[in-house]
Amino acid sequence: MEKYPEAIGPYSVYRKIGNLIYTSGQLPIDPEINDFPSDKIEDQTRQSLLNVKAILKENGASMDDILKTTVFLNDMNDFNAMNEVYKEFFSFPYPARTAVAVEKLPKNALVEIEVVAVMDK
Repeated sequence: MEKYPEAIGPYSVYRKIGNLIYTSGQLPIDPEINDFPSDKIEDQTRQSLLNVKAILKENGASMDDILKTTVFLNDMNDFNAMNEVYKEFFSFPYPARTAVAVEKLPKNALVEIEVVAVMDK
């Protein structure tokens, strides 16, 4: 079974309501080392999305089932580099997406990604 990191606070990693899966924001924590894979936005984006993918797989869903993503960036200057990795995980029709820059993310991450997915479309 693929792994994803545990919650770092009093919240659920994901919740299922009917046929919807809501994930909490996925920090780029590699569950094998319990740390970020590197300090590069590309590696951190990839790890956040791998964590999302593992959560969905555990629930019988895939990246194709994602309806909406929200990407939180520590620096909007990382937008293009994040996008290059992001597009590796999605195909048309792409999920709706919001991308915003925030002042600071937990553990000083460069990116955090949350999704809403539907099972049994």
